[in-house]
Amino acid sequence: MTSTNDIRRSFLDYFEGQGHARVPSAPLVPHNDPTLMFVNAGMVPFKNVFTGLESRPYSIATSSQKCVRAGGKHNDLDNVGYTARHHTFFEMLGNFSFGDYFKEQAITHAWTLLTKEWGIPAEKLTATVYHTDDQAFDLWKKIAGLPESRIIRIPTKDNFWAMGSDGPCGPCSEIFYDHGDHIYGGPPGSPEEDGDRFVEIWNLVFMQYLQENDEIVGDLPRPSIDTGMGLERVAAVLQGVHDNYDTDTFKALIAESGALTGAATTGDNQASHRVIADHLRASGFLVADGVLPANEGRGYVLRRIMRRAMRHAHLLGAKDPLMHRMVPSLVAEMGAAYPELVRAQPLIEATLLQEETRFRQTLANGLSLLKDYTLKAESGGLKVLPGDVAFKLYDTYGFPYDLTEDALRSQGIQVDRDGFDAAMAEQKRAARAAWKGSGDKASDEVWYDIADALGGTEFIGYNGTEGEGQVVALVKDGARVDRAGSEDAVTILTNQTPFYGESGGQMGDAGVIANDKLRAVVEDTSKPLGRLHAHHAKIESGEIAVGDTVKLSVDAVRRDQIRANHSATHLLHAALRRRLGGHVTQKGSLVAPDRLRFDFSHPSALSAQDIADVEADVNAQIRHNEAVGTRLMTPEDAIAAGAMALFGEKYGDEVRVLSMGRGDAAHYSVELCGGTHVNATGDIAIFKIVSESAVSSGIRRIEALTGEGARQWLNARDERLKEAASVLKSAPDEVPARVAALVDERRRLERELADAKKALALGGGGAAAPAGPEQVGGINFVGQVLEGLDPKALRGAVDEAKARIGSGVVALVAVNEGRASVAVGVSDGLGLSAVDLVKAAVAVLGGQGGGGRPDMAQGGGPDGSKGAEALEAVKGALAGAREAA
Repeated sequence: MTSTNDIRRSFLDYFEGQGHARVPSAPLVPHNDPTLMFVNAGMVPFKNVFTGLESRPYSIATSSQKCVRAGGKHNDLDNVGYTARHHTFFEMLGNFSFGDYFKEQAITHAWTLLTKEWGIPAEKLTATVYHTDDQAFDLWKKIAGLPESRIIRIPTKDNFWAMGSDGPCGPCSEIFYDHGDHIYGGPPGSPEEDGDRFVEIWNLVFMQYLQENDEIVGDLPRPSIDTGMGLERVAAVLQGVHDNYDTDTFKALIAESGALTGAATTGDNQASHRVIADHLRASGFLVADGVLPANEGRGYVLRRIMRRAMRHAHLLGAKDPLMHRMVPSLVAEMGAAYPELVRAQPLIEATLLQEETRFRQTLANGLSLLKDYTLKAESGGLKVLPGDVAFKLYDTYGFPYDLTEDALRSQGIQVDRDGFDAAMAEQKRAARAAWKGSGDKASDEVWYDIADALGGTEFIGYNGTEGEGQVVALVKDGARVDRAGSEDAVTILTNQTPFYGESGGQMGDAGVIANDKLRAVVEDTSKPLGRLHAHHAKIESGEIAVGDTVKLSVDAVRRDQIRANHSATHLLHAALRRRLGGHVTQKGSLVAPDRLRFDFSHPSALSAQDIADVEADVNAQIRHNEAVGTRLMTPEDAIAAGAMALFGEKYGDEVRVLSMGRGDAAHYSVELCGGTHVNATGDIAIFKIVSESAVSSGIRRIEALTGEGARQWLNARDERLKEAASVLKSAPDEVPARVAALVDERRRLERELADAKKALALGGGGAAAPAGPEQVGGINFVGQVLEGLDPKALRGAVDEAKARIGSGVVALVAVNEGRASVAVGVSDGLGLSAVDLVKAAVAVLGGQGGGGRPDMAQGGGPDGSKGAEALEAVKGALAGAREAA
């Protein structure tokens, strides 16, 4: 038997052997088509090549493209499990010509591969052509030798393809395989065409016209080829089965589902096992491509897929979470062709386990409510579930609407969709009324209007910095507008964006929004209501209007710098807790492109050794270059598992848990964070703490640099060291010792100078110096104004003067740069207070207070010109004290 992996490989090998470039599958999230929720066809990644907006280094290519059809207009979800060929996830094999070969070679390749390489009997194949495409009709006769009865002209749009109302278009030629007359159905175009006997396996699209407003306006200058073959369908053909779910990959996954549940895989259980197998593939690949369960957008579609499979696991009797245990089987079947599955296996398993554990907690209650209603409905002959009941299931128990429909399908009960929508609208109305009364700024209402009408912005920036989006709203001067022009400052909102909106301390992204008629520079991105990504831009040229498709390009260099600084804060947080203790928690942060700032709880300043050790620990983790891991968990489970919650972050039902570094048991750092981060710690390059300071009582702040910023800072430090060494005429390594010697020398000289000034002053050189002590109230008194004497030397000078006169009072005033300092000393036994005497002098000098001991007091004032008057005031206070005694 030819395996699915062999078929995929042989298809790509054949076309590569014919000169086609083998192109890897693009991610399921389309960055080049904002109108699509997921990539749903093999040509989607080449759309801009076909339209001429993008060039590639090849003109012919082949690929096996991952596709999902489970949301929007391309939605096969409801049929999966109940038909032979509907899937949420499938692979599209294709070969493409961008202005190179056209119809003849495309048909030749198809016929050669099918009949000669793969050996499919020619009599089993039928081709269709658009009814006016005589050229294709004749080529099938010429190349394949098909009789005219098996070249069927189709007059409907089924055989005419268009990229949109405007753009390339052209006729199709579909190839059908006849599974045999034992299966009901007729060839395409017949009354029985909806049967399963004839199955389309390949579609060849001949792009040859250009249309505008759905009307053909001319020929394409370079006709092109786009083909798509469903791998699952052709695998069924080559493996001799009629049902896609009987092919090897699905049989392996279904067998695993049967083994884990203990439930038979046939009979009444068949649909449930098929749903699980199909939805496991879709869930695994979506998570691997960066989509995680959420309440809006792509994440909501993923959640619906997961929960639908989980409900079927419940129906099969699975008592514990099932789907995460099937991931190894999925990786074994498809990991060789898609290595992203292997890389993301831990994340896929953790996400499925978390989602199923959480869903099981509410599933029983929801199904109980449904059971109660269906019992009442059956007794009353009712066949429609009221909309308010369906809404209660959605609002209270987390049941998506389609899950309720699916649960009731087997019982023939429908759901009142209009009633459900009315209940949903009423809830939104009540929420809006409550918000208006909450005291929020009126200017914020514009954001609520946008979010209420359009939903949140889909963020596609975790895995890239470029993408396309559709403009859904424009805000100028606080109000919504339909368009804006050159030089306008405008806030642009798109349905999806790679721009990160400022939150959790991380600055918003900057970059460019453009198309062929617009260039707008995004200066910042904010996140109003926590759901919208608002691009604050200045239009440099052209104009923008709601509905436009634009290319969004984040400043990748700036983003990389921000990512490095953000990841460094996580490592810094962990290093501080290890060094200082578990009391350390984040109290604020700033993650900018040029620096990071981290505030944390700690009662005292960090020592130089603390800083050195923290810095060394962070750099050690950087050198380990461990990959940064991401998981999705509830906040409660994440914190229970040891993750640190970040200051200022608002958490929903699920959080991203970032794990990085190499710790004693597992990871060095595990934190809840929705920001953008490096892929591996080595991307940070280097970490340097540049300051540590106090913010407030018990809160410290570290500022640091990473990468190029840290390198430049260290280089600047090195240059300053070299400059200092040059001035000191020494080697850089000798600068510390040389500076220490100079400081010691300066201190010695300062002491000698102070001693000389004091000796000179006391020897009679100072202003108003008396020849000897005078008598004031019968007590020896020495008073002197000393110009230029260091105030620190006053006490020593007073003590020396007291020793010289034996007993008495000494008052000295030192004048420096206009200010005056005064010291008064009183010998023991005189019954006088030096404090009282010095206060008299301080008052004259324009100061306040003055204090000390009864034998020695000191003070000062700003008016050094009144030094002599201050001495007279001391003498007057002394005389008064003697008279009072």
